[in-house]
Amino acid sequence: MKVFKFGGASVKNATAIQNAVGIVSSYPEPLVIVVSAIGKTTNALEKLWRAFVQRNADGVDLSLQYLWDFHCNIIKDLGEPSKLCREAFTNSFAVLKAYLAKEPSENIAYEYDQIVSYGELWSTIIVEKQMQVSGLKSHWVDARKIIRTSDHYQEGRIEWQKTQQLITANISPLFSNDPLLHCVVTQGFIGHTDTGMTTTLGREGSDFSAAVLAWSLDAKEVLIWKDVRGLLNADPKEFDNTVKIDQISYREAIELSYFGASIIHPKTLKPLQNKNIPLRIKSFVDPQGEGTIIHSDESHDYEQPSYIYKRNQLLITISPKDFSFILEDHLSVIFSVFAKHGVKVHLMQNSALNFSVCANVKSINCANLIAELANNFLVRYNEDVDLFTVRHYDNQELPEKLRHKTVLIQQRSRSTLRYVLR
Repeated sequence: MKVFKFGGASVKNATAIQNAVGIVSSYPEPLVIVVSAIGKTTNALEKLWRAFVQRNADGVDLSLQYLWDFHCNIIKDLGEPSKLCREAFTNSFAVLKAYLAKEPSENIAYEYDQIVSYGELWSTIIVEKQMQVSGLKSHWVDARKIIRTSDHYQEGRIEWQKTQQLITANISPLFSNDPLLHCVVTQGFIGHTDTGMTTTLGREGSDFSAAVLAWSLDAKEVLIWKDVRGLLNADPKEFDNTVKIDQISYREAIELSYFGASIIHPKTLKPLQNKNIPLRIKSFVDPQGEGTIIHSDESHDYEQPSYIYKRNQLLITISPKDFSFILEDHLSVIFSVFAKHGVKVHLMQNSALNFSVCANVKSINCANLIAELANNFLVRYNEDVDLFTVRHYDNQELPEKLRHKTVLIQQRSRSTLRYVLR
């Protein structure tokens, strides 16, 4: 058994959905298919959620109309499965509409999960019906019945033992009882609490869902379908002449993710690494290509450098007010403030009197963070700096496009070279 994950771009319209179904049909073994919300549906549902919690009735109506029209147009474009899809989608849409008729609770994270989760429900309804029309024997499974999480809304934490029990009880018998069943289709990103409340899994939630299913079912492999030919050694929007990485270890992939690369999130890799289940990134544009495999073999990790360029970072330098040394007690206070404000630290550097971090400015409330740090420390900061990382560098020169910038911090280890630039 293999687990496939199709992201929003791979099912963004009727043509893309038909392409995804064609990919599934080309694999003979039993498959579990995880599907994200179609295209930009999650963004539209987040807009709906904001209108709902702000009690903006007109905003709710406008967002609902957009979501209805968007999905109905895709169903119409698919042609033959329109009647099957339309009925199932209409029923699900009506449940959401009825939910929005009530007053929102004060727990806006809870409300987020109850609303935004519908994107994955609708996409899987449409994709699974298209599979049936295309002659594939498929079965739709509600992830809200098989992925058990804590009640940390917007960031549900997997309850692994219970989730494995639910997955094996609800999915494995489908294949064992029906040898003609080709695939099970379920949602990424969503789960449920022990009281049946819907939760979402946070960043890269659909990839994580695929890993949870693979771990629970002892799958042979996970395939994630993207619009690139595999994992590249740099962002092609930032650098020319990028190179595809054919294979990489779990360890190296986690390191690159920490440094800011747009790669599989570490929480997705951890359960796969625990059971030595390979993860392959393949292109839905070129499904015959080999893609990139992430596995336990570390022997190819040093074959070429990787370049990670992160814009719009915040550089903060913190010093004790009495010019004493930076000690462990100071760091404890600093990191408690970082945790409170959701700071995602990408680089750290300290001296006797200073402690500097480079962090993602989008993830924090900068003014409140600086104000709270200033209660106990001297604080200097630079907004809108860049963080450039070279993993397995072969020289120490900045690329031509970055040489006009001022180097604020430079760090070098045996395998990694990092710059904070302005």
